[in-house]
Amino acid sequence: MRKLIHTTAALSIFLAASMAANAAEVPPSPPVYTPPPVYVPPPFSWTGFYVGGNFGGAWRQGSINDSLFGLSFGNTSNNGAFIGGGQLGFNYQFGSFVIGVEADFDWGDNTTSANTSNGVFVTGIGTIQASFNNGWVTTLAGRFGVTNGPWLFYGKAGGGWVGNNNFTVTNVTTGASITNFNNNNTSSGWLVGAGIEWAFTSNWSVKIEYDYLGLNSQTFTVPTGVFLAGDTFTTSNPNVQMVKVGLNYLFNYGVGRY
Repeated sequence: MRKLIHTTAALSIFLAASMAANAAEVPPSPPVYTPPPVYVPPPFSWTGFYVGGNFGGAWRQGSINDSLFGLSFGNTSNNGAFIGGGQLGFNYQFGSFVIGVEADFDWGDNTTSANTSNGVFVTGIGTIQASFNNGWVTTLAGRFGVTNGPWLFYGKAGGGWVGNNNFTVTNVTTGASITNFNNNNTSSGWLVGAGIEWAFTSNWSVKIEYDYLGLNSQTFTVPTGVFLAGDTFTTSNPNVQMVKVGLNYLFNYGVGRY
């Protein structure tokens, strides 16, 4: 019996030693490979300040009447004028909606005259013509729109100002004229518009926009010492329509591309 116990103990020790030796010879399992996470840039956002330039065309309409003779010089219009300038603003995007504010300034030197190009005949005085220049246009408006990634479809509403320079009354019969009274007079009014903007990179976008600027009526009084002295000319229901193409740089705080 004692011999059996000794034999069993010896076999157990032998088996344990063999298992330990075999375990020492087996290499450890290699670590499980975990691929690095795939970088997904954040979605494009319109939030941020922007600054840019624009160019396009502008058309002005309205009518001119005088108080001395009660005459109507008909609607005023021009054949369109080139305008160019710049804009700056701020957008804030929440979900698919964008709101913001934008100010712009455009310069364009064009002459607006009455449609009665041959003038209005006044008995005892002659044929009278009226015209004036528009030197610049500036607007300040809120923007509101819906975005689809890099595309923004927006409307705008606010106010605007137009520089009216060199109002001129000419007597075609005698060749006499008077100009520059009330020079650099400014018209103001309300603005509505709409446009489409496309961000072709994270920081650059292009847009096309239409604006309608309804202006307040203005009066121009002929000074004393010249023909038609004291006569007051009134521009009624004037408006300016503009179509512009613009390029903006977006300070979008480093958000990802679309």
